Amino acid sequence: MSMFDVTRVSADIGDGQISFETGKLAKQAGGAVVVQAGDTKVLCTATVGSLRDVDFLPLTVDIEERMYAAGKIPGSFFRREGKSSEKATLTARMIDRPIRPLFPKGWHYETQLVAIPMSVDQIHPYDILAMNGASAALAISPVPVAAHVGAVRIGKLDGDFVVNPSEEDHAELDLDLIVAGTDEAILMVEAGANGVTEQEILDALDIAHSEIKKLTAAMEELQQKAGKEKMEVEAPSIDEGLIDEIRSSHGKALVDAIATEGKLERYEAIDAVKDEVVAEYAPDTDDDADARKSEVKAAFAHIEKDTIRKAIAVDKKRPDGRAQDEIRPIECEVDISPRVHGSALFTRGETQILSNAALGTTRMDMRIDTLGLETSKKFWHHYNFPPFSVGEAGFMRGPKRRDIGHGALAERALVATIPNEDDFPYVIRVVSETLESNGSSSMGSVCASSMALQAAGVPVSAPVAGVAMGLIKEGDDYIVLTDIAGVEDHLGDMDFKVAGTAEGITALQMDIKITGVTFEILTDALEQANKGRQFILGKMAEAIDGPREQLSQHAPRIEAIKIDQEKIGAVIGKGGETIRALCEEFEAEIDVEDDGTIRIYAPTGSLVEACVARIQSMTKEAEIGDRYNAAKVVKTTTFGAFVELVKGTDGLLHISNVKPGERVDSVDDVLTAGEEIDVTVVEVDRERGRIGLRLSDDPSVAGKSPEELAAVGSGDGGSRRNGGDRGGREGRRPRGGDRERR
Repeated sequence: MSMFDVTRVSADIGDGQISFETGKLAKQAGGAVVVQAGDTKVLCTATVGSLRDVDFLPLTVDIEERMYAAGKIPGSFFRREGKSSEKATLTARMIDRPIRPLFPKGWHYETQLVAIPMSVDQIHPYDILAMNGASAALAISPVPVAAHVGAVRIGKLDGDFVVNPSEEDHAELDLDLIVAGTDEAILMVEAGANGVTEQEILDALDIAHSEIKKLTAAMEELQQKAGKEKMEVEAPSIDEGLIDEIRSSHGKALVDAIATEGKLERYEAIDAVKDEVVAEYAPDTDDDADARKSEVKAAFAHIEKDTIRKAIAVDKKRPDGRAQDEIRPIECEVDISPRVHGSALFTRGETQILSNAALGTTRMDMRIDTLGLETSKKFWHHYNFPPFSVGEAGFMRGPKRRDIGHGALAERALVATIPNEDDFPYVIRVVSETLESNGSSSMGSVCASSMALQAAGVPVSAPVAGVAMGLIKEGDDYIVLTDIAGVEDHLGDMDFKVAGTAEGITALQMDIKITGVTFEILTDALEQANKGRQFILGKMAEAIDGPREQLSQHAPRIEAIKIDQEKIGAVIGKGGETIRALCEEFEAEIDVEDDGTIRIYAPTGSLVEACVARIQSMTKEAEIGDRYNAAKVVKTTTFGAFVELVKGTDGLLHISNVKPGERVDSVDDVLTAGEEIDVTVVEVDRERGRIGLRLSDDPSVAGKSPEELAAVGSGDGGSRRNGGDRGGREGRRPRGGDRERR
């Protein structure tokens, strides 16, 4: 008889099945569920800790990737997993965002959700399973969340919507949409796309919600069969009488403070009113002054929120006086940082972003060591949010989860416009520095970074702009807001970020805090966002209206040329000596492919051009009229001197021409091996491999055309093409790889 009491439920989602199992693993956790699809399995736990004396929800979500799950060994020096990968961080955020609003008010117990991928088949991504497993673990735990949250991925592949597409198909998707929600409403959306329409987004959301209902039904079944008794929590209450008193005495002052222009000035005005309220209703002389102050501050916060929301939703008055679809003043500027390959400054109201783009060679691509199929990236976007951007002082110890999330959102918005490697063989990194913030710095980053890419000369397919939308709903009254400021985001019911080109959406992120958001409201929000995006694109075009034709003079240069495969050995040289010398002389990196393609990477355009010219001269077939400066005499004979034109190719300077106009008895009287001279080709006999030369300053050669030189000839004795003992292809490329790299 088994020692485990296992409970298992499942749901048919798309063309596959997702199962939930509990009772076997991690039984001391508050709730533990193993979620499985195919051979991908994720252990998800929900555990309640001690009660904390705080006024916020102490919830943490952790994704612990283990490389063994995909049969891999970590690539780090210690061969052990380090800090969370970007994929793990983004998945943790997608778990947190829809679940956090469902915790009861007053829940101040330390709560932790942990997901550990146990097995990854690289067909079924673990992120969707972790999102569903976290909610299932909460369902059977003592935590009294308001509802179950299901999650699905909707892809658009070859024109059709696909539910939970395989990981192999992700690179081919025109739409990658992750949706989380309850059986009643959608709560969270994350999307990257190649310019889809608003209607396609709405259609995908509709499909997603029908699948989500199957998942939440399975979680409800699991809870009924294996759930623990829920803990009781008393929601904090506020004295309604106190609220009425404060509103009566200071309501007008609060309204005036809220109408103050400028974010920091507004905060100061509101704080001044709050200080007056606290001093009047909770004087320090009271015996229970601290408790009373907390109560008064809570009442004031309630009045502040209620006042702002009603002013916006009912009276249609925004705190800064704008119309509902009005965007704050925008200023755009490029070339802010002189030595950066591309830079741009985007200022919208009190949000200001400086984006800088840097170009690198393909050897600088980002190596990805994760559980997924992706192994490298040639374009990535980073986002920084220093504390001074909001007028604060604080620690700066690397990017927080929010910073990683905002950077990834901007990257999704831009990546659809980045050219492929064949058209633009560079690695691209863009960094957004938030210099000021009052609402949607992530969408400001999209705008600034799109301009920086154009300023850098990256041939993007189209400019991209982003705008943040908001919603405030009071009863049947609601208003959709364009370009929300910080206070509207904080007190609103929806944060809806949309980025895209003039033709369609490339990224979308939505968080909904209430259940009453209908598809009609979403339709209004998407249409209003489209108008806002078009307006911002117009402002950006005033600063830069397309990618520059030339790269910055400070950007590295990359150029590809094609040579005869038979000439590869001449470029590489014996034991690689030639290619090493080229790399050193031109400060270059040179890749040689088997088909004769050569890619040259160098710090400046002049170095690349010089290196290309050298390689072309080394591999070019000699033609009558070609001039070779500083060609080396490699051997003298009784009938002339053999001169190395390029590695592996010699020409003959006949004894009659070593000293024009004079007869010499011996070549050695005029030339010695190792001496460098300037020569011109006057004869080419390819059948016999003969190349005849004359000195470039010979009066019979100077200033003559190739046709005239052919008539001049090279003199007695002809010439030879050295392809034998001097090694027409000096050295052979070492075996064991597709290309030689130096």
